[in-house]
Amino acid sequence: MENVLIPVVGMLIPIVAIVSLFTFISLAVWFGTRQKERDAFYKAETLRRITEASGEGAKAAIDLLREEEHLKRIKSREGLKIGGLVNLGLGVGLTIFLWALVGPKIALCGLIPGLIGVALLIYVTFMAGPVE
Repeated sequence: MENVLIPVVGMLIPIVAIVSLFTFISLAVWFGTRQKERDAFYKAETLRRITEASGEGAKAAIDLLREEEHLKRIKSREGLKIGGLVNLGLGVGLTIFLWALVGPKIALCGLIPGLIGVALLIYVTFMAGPVE
């Protein structure tokens, strides 16, 4: 009897772990979506009340929207800069590591993330539209 329980328990542990993991991921995504939905609703409600309150309210609401869009563009651009620097550092480190470990031919694989980082930095610096 004891020999039969060991394989069953051995199979149940990974199954329970996998089901728990996917349940957690599903709940996390669902809660995150609800939070974004709530934030958007409250923002829209606030803007509606501001525009209905007075003549200056419409101008204030438009200024608020412009400022939020400006901050969103700045945050996006900074994220691209950080991503470019991380990829560049990863490429340099991987090239050095592979050069020391295997040799120069395989070390060229480290150039792939490095060149992606360079491309991101070139885009942010020269090609992206102005933040204004």
